[in-house]
Amino acid sequence: MHVRKQFKSGTLMAVLCLLTLLIAACGGGTDSSSNSGKAKDQIYVVPRIGAADIKTLDPAITTDSESSPIIQQMFTGLVEFDNNLNIKDELAQSHQLESDGLTWTFKLKPNLKFSNGDPLTSKDVAWSINRALDPKTKSTTAGTYLALIKGADEMVNGKRSTLIGYSLLTPDDNTIKIVTTQKASYFLQTLTYPTSYVLNKKILDKYGDRWAEHIGEGAGSGPFTLSKWNHGVELQVVPNDNYYGKKPQLKKVVYAFYKTTETAWKAYEGNQLMAANVPAAQTEHAKQLPKNQYWSVPELSVSYVTMNYLVKPFDNVKVRQAFALSINREQLSHNISKDRNIPSYHIVPDGQPGYNKDLTGPAGVKNINGDPALAKKLLEEGLKEEGMTADSVGPLRLTVSAASAASMQTYQALQQMWEKTLGVKVQIDNVDWTKFLDVTTNSTNNPKGLQMWVGAWIADYPDPQDWLTLQFDKTAQNNWNYGMTKEQQEVQALMRKADQETDQTKRMQMYNQAEQALVNDAAWIPISQGKGDGVMKPCVKNMPHNSMRQVDPEAWADIYISTDSPCANVSKYA
Repeated sequence: MHVRKQFKSGTLMAVLCLLTLLIAACGGGTDSSSNSGKAKDQIYVVPRIGAADIKTLDPAITTDSESSPIIQQMFTGLVEFDNNLNIKDELAQSHQLESDGLTWTFKLKPNLKFSNGDPLTSKDVAWSINRALDPKTKSTTAGTYLALIKGADEMVNGKRSTLIGYSLLTPDDNTIKIVTTQKASYFLQTLTYPTSYVLNKKILDKYGDRWAEHIGEGAGSGPFTLSKWNHGVELQVVPNDNYYGKKPQLKKVVYAFYKTTETAWKAYEGNQLMAANVPAAQTEHAKQLPKNQYWSVPELSVSYVTMNYLVKPFDNVKVRQAFALSINREQLSHNISKDRNIPSYHIVPDGQPGYNKDLTGPAGVKNINGDPALAKKLLEEGLKEEGMTADSVGPLRLTVSAASAASMQTYQALQQMWEKTLGVKVQIDNVDWTKFLDVTTNSTNNPKGLQMWVGAWIADYPDPQDWLTLQFDKTAQNNWNYGMTKEQQEVQALMRKADQETDQTKRMQMYNQAEQALVNDAAWIPISQGKGDGVMKPCVKNMPHNSMRQVDPEAWADIYISTDSPCANVSKYA
């Protein structure tokens, strides 16, 4: 997602997977082996939880899990993941790496069109990528995900006016060549992120800053297009008649906005929704629902607490380590989240290349529940080095965006653990999701930004670069401002070296070394690895499952609503 492509911090410990239920890799529902027929109204209704509205539908600037799933239905790029997380050609018919190891040549599918029938050519691909990197677009993600393209850094910094004709070459309407700055095995994976998705320049030119309201007039080329956006209430998409792949069977997808997990759960029980988050208190009840409505899958996601390195006392490593080692992760997972996640010190999650089974917590602590005595000692030492005491630091502010009661219970438990073990006062600031995105982004290079906050990350692509360099390098998302010391800069250099290493064994070893250094430094304070779980009505057929909640755009052709019951009443949307 994703950039900061992040999850609503309310997902911590309870509902990580469910914020993007629609395209969730988490998926759910029964398969099409049922003998039931198809419902008359092929309408799928799912919740958007905790946000007052979708923050953006612009692929170039999306950073969050509320916007990205809808964008991925309406726009596509050169390549995408299939449902098994393998790279597949999407707008491209083929791709190849030239002998220089730096030039990628993509041949487009023939006769591509935007949703209004306008032809889609290689020039549209080049223009869209170039637009994402243009400082006028104000993308906080393009410089990260498209950083491998030659000249991208110069363009982001205003030192180059365009990459078209330089590293974005269009020898004919069906061919685009992209020149990179270095060899990188993960380059194609970076192109699956929305920053490289293709937009129709005519629509943007016609409507200016309000073009996203008019996506349905031909802005995208995905399997769906926008039909209605009633801000703060609902957003609807319908099939794109000019989609190049197999057409969706669903005739309408409705995203309904709900303030909390609990209110969406009640709507699901009242047959107003086809999928929902499960409040932690309802876990056992959900598991007992008939016809396998409850589902659970592992996922490549991590919940964490992070601190702003530019704000005292978190510029001190011992203080950060003290907060990390004060947390009883098993207690949070078992007592609050009902074992719906996995307590962890890891930044790179289990189940993907680069996972380090031998990783330890800060200061070499192996116990997943930390070390309260050592934590207290480290805090005293760290504050003394800063000329401070636990009393003099004042209330520390933990910023969150809680979408459920369980989320808030988790944050309150963290607050109590820190106060009990470390003797510090912690104040919880719970803000709306849209504001949360803004204030975390605005903490970059800002000593007056947030002190500490809760976040979560799900893999954009299954490579450790997405978890390490992408998060902590000097040109990365890095809202926490890692890289202030010589030692941290050496870790950044190690990650960049790993990015370019062609020997995969050596590459993973370097990433393992970098991750351990980051954990020792409490660059993030990982809390848990997520499990995707939720409920889905048995009438929803063929929603795919994978650990990154990716849905192959062409897989929407297989998803449909059957006559099985229970199902949601969609008559108000028909």
